Amino acid sequence: MADLESFRRDAKSGQTKNLMIFLHGYGADGKDLLGLADPLGEHLPDTAFVAPNAPQPCTGNPMGYQWFPIPWIDGSSEEAAEAGLLEASETLNDWLDKTMLAEGVSAAETILFGFSQGTMMALQIAPRRAEKFAGVVGFSGRILAPEKLEKETISKPPVLLVHGDQDDVVPPASLPEAADALTKAGFEVFTYISQGTGHGIAPDGLGVTLQFAKQQFGQ
Repeated sequence: MADLESFRRDAKSGQTKNLMIFLHGYGADGKDLLGLADPLGEHLPDTAFVAPNAPQPCTGNPMGYQWFPIPWIDGSSEEAAEAGLLEASETLNDWLDKTMLAEGVSAAETILFGFSQGTMMALQIAPRRAEKFAGVVGFSGRILAPEKLEKETISKPPVLLVHGDQDDVVPPASLPEAADALTKAGFEVFTYISQGTGHGIAPDGLGVTLQFAKQQFGQ
């Protein structure tokens, strides 16, 4: 199984008690979100931050990476997209196990933070893992196969969903769709609409994320 190249920021206190893992969007890379460790780390001093590259070179952007193909962007088939999702999920789960072990933290001390396609990955794997994460943060994404969620859920971490109301890449309606599916499956769900924000992460959404992270980390 292929390993994932990743990038890391130390906990500011020098002592790692918690971990936040960034899952980037389609065509980006791990470094794309790692800069968020600076504003978040100021208020989460015992948290280390790690951001892997997705496993596949991006069809639509050869300089970046993808978790799985997206048919309406790159012309791939639905079969290729599904196979890519399953393969990426297996690879990411294996990487998560190794990374948490190396950092000396448990799933209960770890938050998954996804953006766009990274949110799709976070919402795909977190409910299907045996150990419950401290939380999942999903920006500007959507939930895949919501009809399967309730039946396939194993653990139910709390979830924060954030979406810009001006997003022209992933429709803002994706937020209530994901929230409804998660709530129906028994998850505790928090939502926030970032006013005037497109497909990105604005300061107000990041502030809500910080509040959520401090709560889930018991700070």
